[in-house]
Amino acid sequence: MNAPGNEPVSGPLAGVRVIDAATLFAGPIAAVHLGDMGADVVKVEHPDRPDPSRGHGVARDGHNLWWKTLGRNKRTVTADLSSPGGREVFLRLARDADVVIENFRPDTLERWDLGYDVLAEANPGLVLARVTGFGQTGPYRRRPGFGTLAEAMSGFAAMTGESDGPPTLPPFGLADGVTALATAFAVTSALHARERTGTGQVIDMAIIEPMLSVLGPQITRWDQLGTVQPRTGNRSVNNAPRNTYRTADGRWVAVSTSSQSIAERVMRLVGRADLVDEPWFATGAGRAEHVAELDEAVGAWVAARSRDEVVEAFEQAQAAVAPVYDASDLAADPQLDALGTVLTVDDDDLGPMAMQNVLFRLSGTPGEVRWTGRGHGADTDEVLGELGFDSDRIAELRRDGAV
Repeated sequence: MNAPGNEPVSGPLAGVRVIDAATLFAGPIAAVHLGDMGADVVKVEHPDRPDPSRGHGVARDGHNLWWKTLGRNKRTVTADLSSPGGREVFLRLARDADVVIENFRPDTLERWDLGYDVLAEANPGLVLARVTGFGQTGPYRRRPGFGTLAEAMSGFAAMTGESDGPPTLPPFGLADGVTALATAFAVTSALHARERTGTGQVIDMAIIEPMLSVLGPQITRWDQLGTVQPRTGNRSVNNAPRNTYRTADGRWVAVSTSSQSIAERVMRLVGRADLVDEPWFATGAGRAEHVAELDEAVGAWVAARSRDEVVEAFEQAQAAVAPVYDASDLAADPQLDALGTVLTVDDDDLGPMAMQNVLFRLSGTPGEVRWTGRGHGADTDEVLGELGFDSDRIAELRRDGAV
């Protein structure tokens, strides 16, 4: 493993320092994306109450596996921001930083005399990303906010699940992941604007809004037609056939026919070319009205063949299909291997460890996973030394419980 140090970093965000003072998922994942692209990310946690994500999910030999990804490319320090000594540490961190990411409830930083006015006085170019459930204003601003609430209130749960079943939540942090991408985009946008203006700004990121942005025209539909999108299981309200189908060997495949030409190829492949000539087949909306007939034809054809046979036939017909994978399939897929989507990183605690690679590939300044998630406060002395704290002062801060 490449331990934190002074090794050269060539990513596009090399030279950018990010202070990750957020907990759980949306803010910290945004910091992961920035760190993967070369930013120097310093993770700030309470001395006695580390980021709760360190205790989420499964562990091996006492080491949390999720944290190994959530904490990658971050140096970890501790500071109690509500204490005088912790406030001093945070102000010095902010003074030398480009970005601070936090997800405290609104007014919390202000209560600690660490609001943006104070931070910007020390560093006028600072970008402060404030990630909360419902934003910095409005009647819900002080409500606890988690991704689950955004998945419910954004309309996602209402449109997800079988038509005769309950609203369905995702089995992972979908809203947090979407918000992390939006936050990373907001941060780079604000940094670009700083190149023109010379000053930083505040990013007000409400988790519910990025989630809402990816859910299609549901608001426009309600505004213009007075209708809401129903739950349709794996079917689409926009086109058909679009579903998951069980193969003869008990596997599953997903079929998509968003384009007209693909829809025609699929129906010819499964032996129902006659349906292509139906007037209603000419549009996605028309096909969606006849979804039962189309699903029956595709489902019967798929059910008579193994998954590999189905995928091969679809590829030869230039139709769109994908096997339904789990993690074991992902690790063995030749396309993902060619892309380098999964990489192995040496971890100090557990040795070689597979995880997702960076989000995308840049030809000139690629990102990199330099190390996995580190222990709570592992880099406190190093980072505070960089900020000008001598060993005696660090020891004093530690005795006071400030770090």
